Amino acid sequence: MSKAVIVKQTGGPEVMEITEQEVGAPGAGQVRISVAAAGVNFIDTYFRSGLYPRPLPFVNGLEGAGTIAAVGQGVTDLAVGDSVAWSAVPGSYAEEVIAAPAQLIRVPAPVALETAAAAMLQGMTAHYLVHGVRTTRPGDVALVHAAAGGTGLLLVQTLKRAGAIVHGTVSSEEKEALARAAGADEIIRYDRDDFAAAVRDRTGGRGADVVYDGVGRATFEGSLKALRTRGLLVLFGQASGPVPPFELSRLNDLGSLFVTRPSLAHYIATRSELEQRAGDVLAAIADGTLHVRIGDRFPLDRAADAHRELHSRRTTGKLLLIP
Repeated sequence: MSKAVIVKQTGGPEVMEITEQEVGAPGAGQVRISVAAAGVNFIDTYFRSGLYPRPLPFVNGLEGAGTIAAVGQGVTDLAVGDSVAWSAVPGSYAEEVIAAPAQLIRVPAPVALETAAAAMLQGMTAHYLVHGVRTTRPGDVALVHAAAGGTGLLLVQTLKRAGAIVHGTVSSEEKEALARAAGADEIIRYDRDDFAAAVRDRTGGRGADVVYDGVGRATFEGSLKALRTRGLLVLFGQASGPVPPFELSRLNDLGSLFVTRPSLAHYIATRSELEQRAGDVLAAIADGTLHVRIGDRFPLDRAADAHRELHSRRTTGKLLLIP
């Protein structure tokens, strides 16, 4: 028997509880993994709350890293003891998970398993936002909301490596220091300033080429106003809630703007894409050009506290559950 964090009914963080489950032997074409760390992400809160419907009950979590404990019949490319990481294995808030090899990425020796768990979903998100949703060119002006969060810090670094000029929004001096250390060129304290006006002022009235917005409802209108003519708003999350219905003609009024609502799943839809993005992220970590900040670690039985911390927006970097 192994421990896992189960959701029997949707609701607040308190609906998550520890249970014991019999994982069993892996079936044909599967492996069983001993989980070293599971990543805590906003999408987990969407499933827990019911915003994203999922059959009940379920074990929460999608992301993690660990060591192969057993292999099923027909598995030849992985062996017991191999280190692997993943971004889309349901039930990852657990001591053990069953997965198919196609869902897994080998972790290179220089990269610690906790670091790999912290980097898979957010690191590949930063990668596809910079190198998939659009082609980032040297000199592009990008605005990154929540620049000191887990995704924000990786996104700032990935944009800088591509040659962009990065403006980041933060809410405290501590977060400002972290975003600047990650490479942000300009910092905007959205708790004190109008970030759209600040971006226009600092770009000579032109605005940003692209805005990366994982906040949603609270920042959407300002994000549109921060863009240059024919600029792109990339709405990749909704930490503050979903964006209300929107009249598309306003995109014309504001300068023939573009808006996209992408998902990582569509940018790692093939095995080759998954290997490319994950490989690039892990290689950058291994060679020291991409730094992953782990903001805090929680045991499985404090998964609710981890979600409360994520909702508080006090976090900097990645939150992990450690079985």
